[in-house]
Amino acid sequence: MIAINLDKIMLDRRISSKELAEKIGITPANLSILKTQKAKGLRFNTLESICEVLDCQPGDILEYVKD
Repeated sequence: MIAINLDKIMLDRRISSKELAEKIGITPANLSILKTQKAKGLRFNTLESICEVLDCQPGDILEYVKD
């Protein structure tokens, strides 16, 4: 499975879900779905926006975890 470590990065950067959602152009509800591992997919442009705003790499957010 692919784990999404967005909460940890957001905590390190001291940014709220509402602020991140506004900056990357998605709804807070969609960001919540992503943060809670319920998303079925992630668009590359969304991932790019998240990395730009949080000043991180995709590997900081996404992690492969064996089931």
